[in-house]
Amino acid sequence: MLLIENEAGHIFWEAKMLLADRVRVRQNLLNKLPEFIQQTEEYYKQAHTFRIYDYLYKLRLMQQELIGDYEGIIQTTASSEKLYQRGKLNAKRFDRRYNMYYSVYAHLQARHVRQGLKLAPEYLKAFHRSSGNWFVLLELYLTLAMHAGDYAQANELLNMVFQNPFYSQLRDSAHQRWELYRAYHHFIDPENSPLRGLHFTQFMQTLPEHSRDKQGLNVAILILQFLHYLRLRDVEALLPRLEGLRKYASKHLRNPAAQRTKLFFRLLQLTVKENFDIKACERKGQPLFARLEQTPMPGEAFAGIEIIPYENLWQQTLQILQMPSEGR
Repeated sequence: MLLIENEAGHIFWEAKMLLADRVRVRQNLLNKLPEFIQQTEEYYKQAHTFRIYDYLYKLRLMQQELIGDYEGIIQTTASSEKLYQRGKLNAKRFDRRYNMYYSVYAHLQARHVRQGLKLAPEYLKAFHRSSGNWFVLLELYLTLAMHAGDYAQANELLNMVFQNPFYSQLRDSAHQRWELYRAYHHFIDPENSPLRGLHFTQFMQTLPEHSRDKQGLNVAILILQFLHYLRLRDVEALLPRLEGLRKYASKHLRNPAAQRTKLFFRLLQLTVKENFDIKACERKGQPLFARLEQTPMPGEAFAGIEIIPYENLWQQTLQILQMPSEGR
């Protein structure tokens, strides 16, 4: 039995090593994962141990996340939760909070927002607010609320974060993410945002167009900057950002999995090209918007989470074009 467990472990850690490597190697992993999973399933039939189950469970999640099979992740995590509830899994060894995180994440990516919003507050109870994982799960919870358009709840969650005494202990990168979430919330719902307009403007002015330090946030930063200056009708600031969108797309969004971001960038570019004419933007943007709606969220291996779905942001963009300029 120990030999079988070791063989299963060898397969799992080979997969983990490939996962940590570059995109080309990850593609190689995707090709190998079906065989890895099949072999581990055979080992599990031979030795029904928790250790082999855990390897198999994580290999399945790995494959499902890489290919963007979020329905599969929901099924895998739900199955594991049922086994846990029935006492079929070793309660001391099974990482239930890991399972909870993946379940909420998958509900977000699969756009089962309402169901995710039911799970998130229940699962959050399993995390102590001093834990970094509490903040990680709350990021998903907040994003679910933003995707649902429930900005009042999003505001409550942001307050929970910034009033948490352990917030100051987070890394700078986490602070940057939370500041960006708060800025998005203020942009969408300024009347109910605790962030003052002056603070928001200063924040927008200090954001770099993109940097290596903010690789995971670059797209969200570029989009928010563009929309901010679009609302102001600040053509002088918009033109370099229009060029910035084009350059960033050509350099960083070549992977087919970045299709949603590329489509949304093209929609944003229309606003300036059509001289802020809402009717022209609606007409010429319709084919792009239709393609955007039909394009699923990519796997986590290829892209980050959209703070607000691009479909919703495009509707917000059209509303901005209907409004008079706010001035600089």
